[in-house]
Amino acid sequence: MSDAAPIIRKLAIIGGGLIGSSVALAARDNGAAAEIIIADSNAANLAKARELGLADGYHGTALSAVEGADLVILAVPVGAMPGVAADIASGLKAGTIVSDVGSVKSSVLKSLSPLVPAGVHLIPGHPVAGTEQSGPEAGFASLFDGRWCILTPPENVDAVALEALSAFWTKLGSKVDIMTADHHDLVLAITSHVPHLIAYNIVGTANDLETVTRSEVIKYSAGGFRDFTRIAASDPTMWRDVFLNNKDAVLEMLGRFSEDLTALQRAIRWGDGDALFDLFTHTRDIRKRIIDAGQDDDAPDFGRPHDS
Repeated sequence: MSDAAPIIRKLAIIGGGLIGSSVALAARDNGAAAEIIIADSNAANLAKARELGLADGYHGTALSAVEGADLVILAVPVGAMPGVAADIASGLKAGTIVSDVGSVKSSVLKSLSPLVPAGVHLIPGHPVAGTEQSGPEAGFASLFDGRWCILTPPENVDAVALEALSAFWTKLGSKVDIMTADHHDLVLAITSHVPHLIAYNIVGTANDLETVTRSEVIKYSAGGFRDFTRIAASDPTMWRDVFLNNKDAVLEMLGRFSEDLTALQRAIRWGDGDALFDLFTHTRDIRKRIIDAGQDDDAPDFGRPHDS
């Protein structure tokens, strides 16, 4: 644990899943918060969080958890955030920072702004980190190390509150970037949301093929399909809410993807090897740049070990 003074005196995390539990562990290991509270309406999740010793206090209701909190982080699906914000509004003290960890920001900012009391600072956030696992037991303290956390404050944000939230995420190991909510949603649509949608779709397509059996799809899964299944194993509720709340940006990027896919189909149909080689060379260079930026490993299969 860090010897420096904590950034936050009392931290309340609403939702004890992968991200919420990882925030709790990272905040404790790095000395970012003096007191950590976890609230989860799911009794099994709350019991597991308590069993793992993730926090200093545990609550079954969000309202009781936020009493006296200096920072409240909503670690629930995007679609559930307005309900949670409404529930906790009366318990928030003046000066409290309310943030979140969702991968959609415009809808969060629009839906939560009317619900947050005067004197409370709403600063949506998105730690760009995670795994396909879920639940309190999936969390780990190093999840945010070297990863970006994007903050999307409103135009009238309190500068001191923004600085405190930035310092908190930096303390957790993240690199902090600040942008508008709309720009965030456009960027994440192509870097995260559309790739997940493609993964869900291709796994479903393979499962529906009549010319091969399901056992063959599993038996002969090569690295590419296997990694698609890893992505497609992500939390269904979370991703349902992502697509419903970022539909404009996702549809725009899907349109561009469809145009590029048509060009690729044409190159294959007409045997245009030069076009294929140029595309594959370009995309390989992008992969190298991601590795050079420290955002992944250069080992095969995206740096993820396999049993066989």
